[in-house]
Amino acid sequence: MFVSMKITHSKNNRMKYKTIIASLALLITQFGSYQVYSQQMDSIEVYMIESYVAPKIPYNFFLSYFTSNVCKSKLIIDGKYKFPVSNELTDNHKAEIIIEDLAFKSKTVGFVIETEDSLGRISHSEVFEFILPYEPVIKSGSSILTLCLFGGVVFLLPSPVYVYDGKESYFSLTKEIPVISFRSKSFFYPAGFISLEYSYIFDAVKKNYLRAGYKQIVVIPYIEYISPGVSFFTNFLGNNGVSPEFSLGLFTIKDSFTLYARYRFNIDLSESSYNFSEISIGLYSSFFSLYLD
Repeated sequence: MFVSMKITHSKNNRMKYKTIIASLALLITQFGSYQVYSQQMDSIEVYMIESYVAPKIPYNFFLSYFTSNVCKSKLIIDGKYKFPVSNELTDNHKAEIIIEDLAFKSKTVGFVIETEDSLGRISHSEVFEFILPYEPVIKSGSSILTLCLFGGVVFLLPSPVYVYDGKESYFSLTKEIPVISFRSKSFFYPAGFISLEYSYIFDAVKKNYLRAGYKQIVVIPYIEYISPGVSFFTNFLGNNGVSPEFSLGLFTIKDSFTLYARYRFNIDLSESSYNFSEISIGLYSSFFSLYLD
């Protein structure tokens, strides 16, 4: 009788966790649909009229466009050079900008338009491009080399994690790599990404975990983004489960990395359940990610 009750209890737990997993999957799907709908409702459409660089020195970039609503606007070139276009609310925007002192890596240069409506809501256009009438020259090789070395070191840097299982606290290191990213209208962040992650928990009985999961990214004002997600984990020793999580992108570093804070709850679906929480900080970058439309 005792054995029968134990088995029934175990089955009930597994059914409960399966229900939680199904609810999480539905929630993330609905959240992604809401994000698309919200962006369509709140974002301002940009209708480009002209964007070209005059083929003579000084190289001036000529830009003009209409917007679907009156707003202020800025030009962001190559993700790092920002120029004001309209400081007052208008739907007709024009600018002429000297770009010969800017450093580019190729002749094709991407740019986006950042708009701010009368309520202070920020939105970004799709990525546009212009062609340079000259071959770009890297003027400071040492600076570029330094930036690449810095990027390589930061990319390999693991994230510190606080782990709590309801009884004991542990320190952990984890490294997450966005493998596949999905394009969005934002110049800075994808709509979401699929990632692989390895974690090592010091002094714990179960130390090694490998994860694969999906994270949705929603760009919001005042901070960089919010990101709900879910991943599946295993330690290759019989412990397998699912991990819902929520992240906040706080601010950017060197225009390439975003410092984030994350909370994650790990639900062990094996017979010997071992659930635990994680609080971590880390650096997000999609530099090495494969982008899909």
